[in-house]
Amino acid sequence: MKQQVLQRYNQILQDRIDVFRDMILALTEDAQNDAKGSAGDKHETALSMMHLEQEKLNYKLQEIINQKEIIDKIDPTSKHSKIALGSLVQANGMLLFVSAALPKITIDDATIIAVSPQSPLGSKIMGNAVGFSFEINTTKYLIESIQ
Repeated sequence: MKQQVLQRYNQILQDRIDVFRDMILALTEDAQNDAKGSAGDKHETALSMMHLEQEKLNYKLQEIINQKEIIDKIDPTSKHSKIALGSLVQANGMLLFVSAALPKITIDDATIIAVSPQSPLGSKIMGNAVGFSFEINTTKYLIESIQ
């Protein structure tokens, strides 16, 4: 199951990287084409807006690349007795994947929630074992299994 989860998140992140790179390339081409045929204040404003948008896209792209680097560090064959980066944890019937903050996915009718070790939930469970119980926002959780 962990192998499937990793593959799905890798694909999601690679797709996002490709989309952002395409958007950045399109903006770069637009700016070059605009520079050839325009002059004046409107032209300068348009170029500035394109540059700002490109900076935002580059920032988002870097965030996604950082998430992918975290995912790439995870060995799907490793077994954990205590929760660590790459653990697939069952708690209260939910599956939590300790990696990076990523969107929920569904595999074989199971919903997987990716949590960052730095998130409130991730920091509570890191380093703990099966049987550990904790509470977040008045909800009690019990670690049922770790893969």
